[in-house]
Amino acid sequence: METERTYSFGGRPGGDARPEEPAPEEQAQTDPVPHVPDDTPVDIEEAFRDSNVQEVLDKLDRELVGLKPIKTRIKETAALLLVDRVRAGVGLPAAVPSLHMSFTGNPGTGKTTVAMRMAEILHRLEYVRKGHLVTVTRDQLVGQYIGHTAPKTKEILKKAMGGVLFIDEAYYLHRPENERDYGSEAIETLLQVMENQRDDLVVILAGYKDRMDQFFQNNPGMHSRIAHHMDFPDYSAEELLDISKLMMEEQQYRFSPEAEETFKEYIELRMQRPNFSNARSVRNALERARLRQANRLFAGGGKGLTKRDLMTIEAEDFRASRVFTELEGNSADGG
Repeated sequence: METERTYSFGGRPGGDARPEEPAPEEQAQTDPVPHVPDDTPVDIEEAFRDSNVQEVLDKLDRELVGLKPIKTRIKETAALLLVDRVRAGVGLPAAVPSLHMSFTGNPGTGKTTVAMRMAEILHRLEYVRKGHLVTVTRDQLVGQYIGHTAPKTKEILKKAMGGVLFIDEAYYLHRPENERDYGSEAIETLLQVMENQRDDLVVILAGYKDRMDQFFQNNPGMHSRIAHHMDFPDYSAEELLDISKLMMEEQQYRFSPEAEETFKEYIELRMQRPNFSNARSVRNALERARLRQANRLFAGGGKGLTKRDLMTIEAEDFRASRVFTELEGNSADGG
């Protein structure tokens, strides 16, 4: 049965405080560390296999196309925690590293998915107890009147303990232009927990890079607690096409040869339009294509169809998109 932990959110009277740590001398007397010879063999590969972390890394590779620098950083983090476990096993000190992170990049670049897999890795390497992901925005943390913010923030932190707290569009926490804004109170509460309980909670701040840079300039205390900054690049047209195929396979759809060429053309055009959101825009486009395919099959009377017809997206299911019709001077469709 898991031992219940108590948490301190600023050390106020009546708060949940951790029991005092024994003095180093007392700890040495009550918990002696046996001497391990320097030539004691260690097996990092076995420790890696036992952790089952490779399963999560493989899942990340399947889910996300590209992002090689990001995946490399994730593997490096896993390696650090793994080596720390092995060091502890032979009596070497293994300080708890700070793993709070900043994910910057445009929408649809995989930030939330990476955060989810990071939570799994941290759990399998016993850095956090549960490995769950709690995703929030400003509204879940900041109150609208005096005395409202601290309880809201503490409740979210309590919910996230033992896992990862992912704060999307984190720069909205700080609104210096508004004198009556309570975001600074949420930030102070976060800072306390990020420092004092970093062994049981990882906080990931996410958002557009330029806005996050400004956020950190305005909040140096937050910047000093973020050890890892990862910038998620936009996908290329080829990568987005590969992503679309993965999405199609998940739901057992496929492109006809003509549809694949048409959708590649669609992606290149869509990337030049406002509000493009990488993989998110691709997913939305495929959903609209499915709607058009269903309407096309139904309008054709629904007879003489095969399973292949139900699975195949045709070029015309994309050609009706506004991306093409507006290019031709005809805005008949809203997709």
